[in-house]
Amino acid sequence: MEIKTADYTVWLEASTNVMFLEGAFRLAGTESYAPIAQALDEWMATSEGPLVLDLKRLEYLNSSGINMLAKLTINARNNGTRTLSVRGNKDIAWQGKSLVNLKKLYPALELVID
Repeated sequence: MEIKTADYTVWLEASTNVMFLEGAFRLAGTESYAPIAQALDEWMATSEGPLVLDLKRLEYLNSSGINMLAKLTINARNNGTRTLSVRGNKDIAWQGKSLVNLKKLYPALELVID
């Protein structure tokens, strides 16, 4: 599975069950994020074992994109049987400020920002 544009790429490394989001997400509104949200939902529904979301190369994410990540986090929490890990990059300012809020939505979430 891969979604690729000039600005961003979303892809799954199936052998390790890691979903990568890279580039800059400046999409206009929730509707524009629908294909990405659908890919994340399908990944969660069809994969087995722990889920790892790698954002280390996600340079920019607007509020609609943060909302998308929040919904994914809530879905993982509500599932009850899935663990979710999020990997971030301490050198990307928005990640240090925004990703910590995901733990408020799902305290069992493993958040690694390095």
